[in-house]
Amino acid sequence: MSRISGINLIGRMSSSLTDSVVSALPKTTIAGKKKLRAIDWIGEKFSSPENRLILGVSALMTQPFIDAHNKKVDDETRKVSVARTVAKIIAGTFTGYYVRAGCIKMIDAMTKLPSEVANPKSFGGKMRMLFTPDAAKSGVLKSLKMYKNALGTTISLFVMLFTNFLIDAPLTKYLTNLFTDKFIHKQKNDKGGTVNE
Repeated sequence: MSRISGINLIGRMSSSLTDSVVSALPKTTIAGKKKLRAIDWIGEKFSSPENRLILGVSALMTQPFIDAHNKKVDDETRKVSVARTVAKIIAGTFTGYYVRAGCIKMIDAMTKLPSEVANPKSFGGKMRMLFTPDAAKSGVLKSLKMYKNALGTTISLFVMLFTNFLIDAPLTKYLTNLFTDKFIHKQKNDKGGTVNE
């Protein structure tokens, strides 16, 4: 019983924090059919893989620039920092995008309506409807696509606990070494400097 009350307390605190943040935001009313249609279109077309891609592109356009202009460190450290930052962004965006998209695709394949499955009573049919909510089967659920995106995104968060160590970290290390060798060590060799191995 105490465990449930602890969970309820965390839920209430989380809800209270969310309410405080939302009340602090300025109130805005969006009017006009074009604006509302644009917001609806973005909500339908952009899910978490696209959001991750947008975050990655924005980071690639800003963070390396910030590292390159850090006057508190020497020139070589700046270059290594830029190489590491670019490698992190590319690896994180690549992994994040494909894991999210893959999980959503997997959920999509296992969230079919009975009318979309040839034999709903067979094992294969049951697997294709494994994550289909009863509300969707009865026609009550408004947007099955949003449900699939949300469930796929949730599952991808758990998958990324493993892919961060299995794919993301090794890929970041590989790309950092590649960029460092290509741009820093190559420039030293071209200038006739020594390369520390």
